[in-house]
Amino acid sequence: MPRLPIAQPLSQLPFSQACENNKAPILAVLTQAFSLNQHVLEIGSGTGQHAVFFATNLPHLIWQTSDKAEYIEIISARCEQEGGLLKAAANLALPLILDVTAPWPVEGLTPDIDGVFTANTLHIMSKNMVEAFFTGLGLYLPQLKTLCIYGPFNYQGEFSSDSNRQFDSFLKQRDPASGIRNIEWICSLASEQGLTLKQDVAMPANNRLLHFVRG
Repeated sequence: MPRLPIAQPLSQLPFSQACENNKAPILAVLTQAFSLNQHVLEIGSGTGQHAVFFATNLPHLIWQTSDKAEYIEIISARCEQEGGLLKAAANLALPLILDVTAPWPVEGLTPDIDGVFTANTLHIMSKNMVEAFFTGLGLYLPQLKTLCIYGPFNYQGEFSSDSNRQFDSFLKQRDPASGIRNIEWICSLASEQGLTLKQDVAMPANNRLLHFVRG
């Protein structure tokens, strides 16, 4: 993908404190979960903070960023600036435009992509978008071996904490189609694509990291 002009200095790029708080605990799980993978696609790279950190600390992987079109310039800027400073450029790929409800960029999804990571996305998506996310994994990534999803989840329709209940209410006030998803439904959608839950790891701030494998 061609390089985009860097519109803002690194210090002025959007910054997520939550990404800073959770990146080390997530890395501890990904180090094992992606130990046999070679090329990981991150869906919903956001500010790009996770991508730079994981690419730096998982040098055996090519880390492919992606997001909707409106976030591409921000992610590109962080990858080029911060990634360059941390010498992660060798295995950190500039973002692809990827909207789960539209045809994925098949040209950019090389045949060696064997892992997918996404963080704090499924509760932002509508239910139809979550279904499209999993359908896309089967349609465009038949070679996928490992899927890791980070975020809050409900169990048997129940919130795991009062803070998650409050967060779900906040999400629905902003967008009634969003909300914390039931893990049983997520596992069912994954199973339809041949993916089985291997680990459900407790994470900080009442979040989870779901590690799925195929085969």
